[in-house]
Amino acid sequence: MKAIGLIAGNGGFPLMFARAARRQGIRVVVAAVKGDTSWFIPFFADEVRWFSPGELKKLFQYFRARDIRHVLMAGQVDPGHLFRKDIPVDEEFRKLFAALSDRRCDTIFTAVAERLEAEGMALMDSTLLLKDFLAPRGTLTHRAPTVPELADIDFGMVIAKQMGGLDIGQTVVIQGRAIVAIEAMEGTDRAILRGGKIARGGAVVVKTSKPRQDPRFDVPVIGPRTIRTMKNAGAVCLAIEAGKTLILDREKTIRLADRWGITIVGA
Repeated sequence: MKAIGLIAGNGGFPLMFARAARRQGIRVVVAAVKGDTSWFIPFFADEVRWFSPGELKKLFQYFRARDIRHVLMAGQVDPGHLFRKDIPVDEEFRKLFAALSDRRCDTIFTAVAERLEAEGMALMDSTLLLKDFLAPRGTLTHRAPTVPELADIDFGMVIAKQMGGLDIGQTVVIQGRAIVAIEAMEGTDRAILRGGKIARGGAVVVKTSKPRQDPRFDVPVIGPRTIRTMKNAGAVCLAIEAGKTLILDREKTIRLADRWGITIVGA
């Protein structure tokens, strides 16, 4: 693979992938999403062009003109864009959107993947080149989970998988084996803050992949921002699915967790 088209969402995931690809001599052609993609992306890519979330036709033309045959999605694109009236929307997006059976993330991303394939481009596994960054099994921090926290982890893993099966979200906030918050369209960080406000300290956050996770999009990701959010929410333990969850900037993530007494467990 000599070149790859990167549809870059928010957070550090696109930056991490772009760095890994360039280290292997792969040309990185980025379609950046206005309002989502980090302004640092030009420092890690060979070429960048910015698009509105509703400019699918221009995005396809951009990749085709550069003979891109492989495309990868990294980072979340804010689902709230679907409800904004001020975002430019082209005919390609309108046709795709009108054909959707519902507006769940998997439904939308699968439709985009099918359109890319029709344009002669294959959507790749989003953990391509990043297998070494997947969470290992076991306790990753100095502080180990307490017995009550382990009980919340076991309970939360079951609930998170059930919610993932419905494509509602990947994260749940648990306290005392009670469901305090479930991630929906607002995303992981806001779900944690909402759960922390209700729990008032001591909550356990559980994040898993979906039972039928498509590795091409929406894989679970945590990083330093997750830990900062947990601190602000008063959450004390983060359980992630081993082998299925990407950890951005692992050393910094664990260092912050240790500083604030937060446990990270690969379960």
